[in-house]
Amino acid sequence: MGLVAGKKLFSIMALCAMIGLLLLPIAVSLPSLAMGADAPDAVKKDGEAKVEKGRDVYYKTEGIVAGAPAPKTVDGPRDYPRYNFESRVLLWFANQQHLYYGSFVLAVPIFCMVIEFMGVVTKDKAMAKRYDQLAYDFIKISLTAYSLTAILGGILIFTFLTLYPAFFGYLSSIFRPVMHIYALMFVAESGTLYIYYYGWDKMREGFLKWIHLSMSVILNVIGTLLMFLANSWIGFMMSPAGVDEQGRYLGNIWHVIHTALWNPLNVHRILGNMAFGGGVVAAYAAYKFLASKTDEDRAHYDWMGYIAMALGVAFLIPLPFAGYWLMREVYAYRQQMGITLMGGLLAWLFIIQATMIGILFLSTNYYLWQALGRMRGAEKYQRYIKYLVFVLCCGYLVFITPHTIVMTPAELKAMGGQQHPVLGNYGVMSAKNGGINVIITTTILSFVWYMRGNKVSTVSWSKFGNIFMGIFFGCAYFNIIGLAVLGYYIPANVRVGLSVPQVATTLSCLFFMFALNSFMMKGAKQMGPIEWGKISARSQYALIMLATAFTWMMGLMGYIRSSVRLFWHVNEIMRDNSPWAYTHTVGFAANMISFNVLFFWISILFVFWLGSLGIKKAPVEAKAGVPGGAPQPAGGH
Repeated sequence: MGLVAGKKLFSIMALCAMIGLLLLPIAVSLPSLAMGADAPDAVKKDGEAKVEKGRDVYYKTEGIVAGAPAPKTVDGPRDYPRYNFESRVLLWFANQQHLYYGSFVLAVPIFCMVIEFMGVVTKDKAMAKRYDQLAYDFIKISLTAYSLTAILGGILIFTFLTLYPAFFGYLSSIFRPVMHIYALMFVAESGTLYIYYYGWDKMREGFLKWIHLSMSVILNVIGTLLMFLANSWIGFMMSPAGVDEQGRYLGNIWHVIHTALWNPLNVHRILGNMAFGGGVVAAYAAYKFLASKTDEDRAHYDWMGYIAMALGVAFLIPLPFAGYWLMREVYAYRQQMGITLMGGLLAWLFIIQATMIGILFLSTNYYLWQALGRMRGAEKYQRYIKYLVFVLCCGYLVFITPHTIVMTPAELKAMGGQQHPVLGNYGVMSAKNGGINVIITTTILSFVWYMRGNKVSTVSWSKFGNIFMGIFFGCAYFNIIGLAVLGYYIPANVRVGLSVPQVATTLSCLFFMFALNSFMMKGAKQMGPIEWGKISARSQYALIMLATAFTWMMGLMGYIRSSVRLFWHVNEIMRDNSPWAYTHTVGFAANMISFNVLFFWISILFVFWLGSLGIKKAPVEAKAGVPGGAPQPAGGH
């Protein structure tokens, strides 16, 4: 007995030592980031050399010049080598594929952490086994994709070095203080991921299971920090800081990282990665569901698809708000950039983006309505679906209605201006915000219906609670729509502020209604178990549509972020003097984005196939053993 305890203690100590070594880069990096300026100060104190100061282009603070000016490139083989093909397109492809896989491998471990935690805290041993098996299947897929992500990262760096050496050299010189930290953290992430995966069976019970769960937390912390550092490059190119007007580094790496757009970019990309990862896994489950030959397999993949969809949509709902925050900060940083995005050269792309967002929410709602069919007693909600369809379509049409349209001089003359004589009266921002908030609120209502589909509340105040929820949703719709209409009668500078109460109303529905519904359904009478696998094939196509639309929208938003810089490598600091320093047409951009989406899905199917080779999925029951629960795996990994 003592020998076994000693072995456990030694294993824990060895594991902790390994984790400590893996986290060492983070411990080293934090003080350097907090200190900011360093080496140039020593030169100043010694007085041995003349100190040149510069003024930060964003923070407007003075700093000691510690770098060379941004290079002034010329069109030629030295600054812009080429392979008899548009270099920007090659870089576009390499960058987009790396971002797709990077987003996926960052999102899935977070899902694993959440699912594994649910399995650890639940008192139902059967449910714990189900969650543990699902988390294991997720990380198996992620591990296979992780290797491809690293390969694509290497290809991306090679593309930068060979096609844009001057530009990449300048960025590397600016971010040199944290380049080694990025590399070490990547090593730490890789080590933690492999220990997390290969130690799954050895740490599946007791205290070791909590250690295993803590490793997932560490893995996600490292992955998130890596994404933040990568986002700093994007933020610096769009809104440079920490340099003077000549592009000279001023010695404060924190100013370089913490640009005007860094915080909204981080929030927007975290939510986007999570929604995207959930969509990809849901599409994988849908494909396996459609290809399944047995009820047991359909039950398993139906449950897997629902869990992935629910996790993805949980981050999809706040994503439009994060996007609005990002666009607002773009306007605050440079008003002209905002005009270029929303009302100028790139305006048509935002109409396409709005279309994609609408497809995402329509697909989600359709899946939930179809999912009601697997629950006995949910018929009482199905007769109201037609009203939700009407509300969603109205909100969708308002959301995609443009206010101004970029047109040719002949079109402007024929129309009499940039505003359509009819539609131009309706496409104001308050109305658009009202449309998307109506869509999100309706999605929340669909989720509430699904959560209580096969349940009947037994609390004494259930009648009052149902009436209150109905009134609350009614008031929410009235407030959102009323503020949208009010925007037509007030000045534009006041109209922008209406988004705050509209968003507050939607978030109130999200948090308050979910909480109230949970209290009402506690101890509820169940009309019957959830019959996993008893769902239409159309619902699975909705999941595939959800994932495809989000993949396409991610490519679109990446192109928008890059295009807003126009002919600048680094906005107003380093000019792009290559032959391709122009904005592509909408048609070309759509074709390129579609090609990237197609290539990603073909390659990810190959990754899924590789990941499935080593998975021995335990059989599950078509009907959950626990009423309302998920199918139960009968074995281990």
